[in-house]
Amino acid sequence: MSQFFGSVWWFLVTLGVLVTFHEFGHFWVARRCGVRVLRFSVGFGKPLWSRKGKDGVEYCIGAIPLGGYVKFLDKREADDPDYVGSQPGEYNAAPVWQRMAIAAAGPVFNIVFTVVAFWAMFVVGKPDLPPVLGAPEGLAAQAGFVAGDRIVTVDGEAVDSMSAATMAIGEKALLRRDAQVGVIDPQGHNVQRTLAMSKLPADAADNEETFEKIGLSAKPADAIIGEVPNGPAARAGVKVDDRVLKVNDLAVANFLELAKAIQSEAKKDPRLQLTVERAGSTQIVAVLAVQDQQNGQPHWRIGIGGRDTRTAVVRYGPLQAVPAALHETWKTATSTVGMLYNIVTGQVSVRNLHSAITIAEVANASANMGLAWFLSFLAVISLSLGILNLLPIPILDGGHLVYYLIELVKGRPLSERTLIAGQYVGLALLVTLMSIAFYNDIVG
Repeated sequence: MSQFFGSVWWFLVTLGVLVTFHEFGHFWVARRCGVRVLRFSVGFGKPLWSRKGKDGVEYCIGAIPLGGYVKFLDKREADDPDYVGSQPGEYNAAPVWQRMAIAAAGPVFNIVFTVVAFWAMFVVGKPDLPPVLGAPEGLAAQAGFVAGDRIVTVDGEAVDSMSAATMAIGEKALLRRDAQVGVIDPQGHNVQRTLAMSKLPADAADNEETFEKIGLSAKPADAIIGEVPNGPAARAGVKVDDRVLKVNDLAVANFLELAKAIQSEAKKDPRLQLTVERAGSTQIVAVLAVQDQQNGQPHWRIGIGGRDTRTAVVRYGPLQAVPAALHETWKTATSTVGMLYNIVTGQVSVRNLHSAITIAEVANASANMGLAWFLSFLAVISLSLGILNLLPIPILDGGHLVYYLIELVKGRPLSERTLIAGQYVGLALLVTLMSIAFYNDIVG
C-alpha cells in the first residue's frame, strides 16, 4: 500500500475508532438519563450509510469523516417547540446535572479508551530502540556526549528506550530549557551531562531541524544482513547474517554507512563488489544495483534489509500493566496540558500545531511499526481529543459544561441569543486553529 493511501486508510481507522467511542459516551449516558436519542452519526454531512435500529435510533456514517455527533430530542431544534418540549425524553427537560454528565461523557470515554489502549500496548509489548547513542553532533557534542553513551534519565525521569528519551528531551527543547541527562558511558560510569537547549535558535523551522541542531541520534545497527527479499542481492547469493565489510574498496562499520556507500558507489558504476564475512570466512559477492525513485529522487538499491534492533521491549503481565497504563496516561495528560498552556502563553510557537495531515502520516507510520505502536498512537490521539473537547470553548463539550455551570448558578439557562453568539465565537476560534494547523503542515 502506498504511503498516501496507507495514510488515508489509517487516518479513517483512527477517526472511526476514536469518534465512535467518544460519541458512544454521550449516547450511553444520555440513554441512562432517560434522554431520547434520535441519531448516532460517525462523520458529518450527507449519510453514506444509515439504518434505523430497533431502539428507534438512526445510525449513520457521514460523508465528512472529521467528527461525529449524537442528536437528541431537543425542542430548540424543532419546528413545534411546545409539542416536542412536552414529549418524554426531551433533552432540556433533564436536570442540569444530567446534561452536564452527558456533555462530559464523550471526553471521559476518550480518557477511558486511552487507559485501555496503553494497557493493551504494555501487554502486547512495544519494541523500541535502546537509548544508546551514535556519534553525537551539535549541542550534544559540545556537552561531551560520546558514541556508546546509554541515556538513563532526563531531568531525573527514568527512560528505558530511545523514543522515551527523545520525547523527554524534545519537550525541553520546545521550551529552550537546558536538560540534565544522566548516561552510562562506554566505560560503565554514571555521568551527568547538560544539554544546553537554551542555545537553540528560536526560529528553528520544525522538530526535525531542532533535533539536527541538538545532534543526538541512536546508535546505527551493525552492517549485518537481516533480510534478503527477492532482488539483486538474493540473486547474487547474499545471505541473512552476512556481515558487510566493504562496498567496492569503501569500508563500512554499520548499516547506515552501508546504505550511504551503496548510493555513492552505484552512482559511479551499478556493478558493486560486496566484501562479506560469512561463517568466519571472507567472501566477495558481485551485485548489480538497480535504480528507482525515492521521494522524487534517484535511488539505488540491491534488495537487503538490516536486523531489527528494537530490543528495548517494555512488556507487562495483564495485572502489572494496569498501574503502568494509568501512569502513562497521567504522564501523557500532563504533557499535553502543559503543551497547550505553553502555546497559549506564547512559550511554544503555534508552528507546533498540526492538522489531520500530520495525524494521517503518523497513523500510517505507527501502524507499519506494529500493533503496540499503533495502540500507543491511538491512546495519545484519544487523550488529546478528550482534553481538547474539555476546553471551555463554545461548540465543544467544555463550552457546554460552562453553560450548564452558569445555569446551575443562575437557576435558569442562558438566553438563545447568548448561546448562538457563543456558537459563532467558538466556530470562528476552531476554524482559526484548524487553519493555522493546516498551514503548518502544508507550508512547513
